[in-house]
Amino acid sequence: MLHTVNKSPFESSSLKTCLSLARSGSDVLLIEDGVYGALAGSAHASLVAEALEAVRVYALEPDLKARGLSGDRLIPGIEVVGYDGFVDLACTNDKIQNWL
Repeated sequence: MLHTVNKSPFESSSLKTCLSLARSGSDVLLIEDGVYGALAGSAHASLVAEALEAVRVYALEPDLKARGLSGDRLIPGIEVVGYDGFVDLACTNDKIQNWL
């Protein structure tokens, strides 16, 4: 299953809830303000780093760039994808859960 999170973890519990319910092997894509959840050294970094043991976490590059964030500021293990990667994830997974 592909899980998309579009809210900042500093304003919403969507990321925390998503990671607690995502099954092993799932894909989690951080989009829009959700990309703030990918930042290393943040209050949520340990939660995301721990989740990387069971799920794959991606951050949408155009949303990172729009917020002035670069890939070198991300938690190790998070993969940066473009819109084509987003489409690939949507096609590869049979279900999509949007965490709003």
